[in-house]
Amino acid sequence: MPVSESVARCRGVTVDYDTAAGAVRALHEVDAEFLGGRLTVVAGPSGSGKSSLLRVLAGLQRPTAGDVYVDGADLGRLRAGPLRRLRRRAMGIVLQDPADNLVDYLPAAEQVELAARLRGADPAETGALLDTAGLTDRARSYPAELSGGEQQRVAFAAAAIGGPALLLADEPTAELDASAGDRLVETMRSLVAGGATLVVASHDPAVIAAADHVVDLRDGRRTGAG
Repeated sequence: MPVSESVARCRGVTVDYDTAAGAVRALHEVDAEFLGGRLTVVAGPSGSGKSSLLRVLAGLQRPTAGDVYVDGADLGRLRAGPLRRLRRRAMGIVLQDPADNLVDYLPAAEQVELAARLRGADPAETGALLDTAGLTDRARSYPAELSGGEQQRVAFAAAAIGGPALLLADEPTAELDASAGDRLVETMRSLVAGGATLVVASHDPAVIAAADHVVDLRDGRRTGAG
């Protein structure tokens, strides 16, 4: 996908949560654009609104105000069924805890093949994606036999199969040691080199350093320019 093409964008996105102590504002009028073929990192300390922005982009959280577009679709205008279909077709999602991304009774290759079937993609891409993730020799290994870093790399391969418009990952290195985190960053860069578009929430300096673009959040507000 051309780098100049917008895959997703937010305009004036505000997110409020109701708590026992009253309304809490997680995001305040955030504008952001995410271009194709880039690794964009949503950076900021804990509580800055990173996860809320990813949930909004994934259509898992309706903003209190503002507009969100992914792959040309206005998420605010989609009902539940079309939104699920868009998410399955156009998005790959990787969660923070490696074990939460995988089915415990399937080996690595079958994890990716299952994701392909769910997306309506060709499972034949599995071998190439596992190779990109440096996991060719682990294709028949089950999650319990994989390290946390290997599990996350399988999760990225599964999220990327079929070429969804947008890959979203929330703190994917948070549960990993530095070496495993570095290998995962290499996998993310390799996916981007192959044309994928990644939006990753992280406060990991190694992930931020690898980014093509950074969206910096502080207290739910976008800081800086760009």
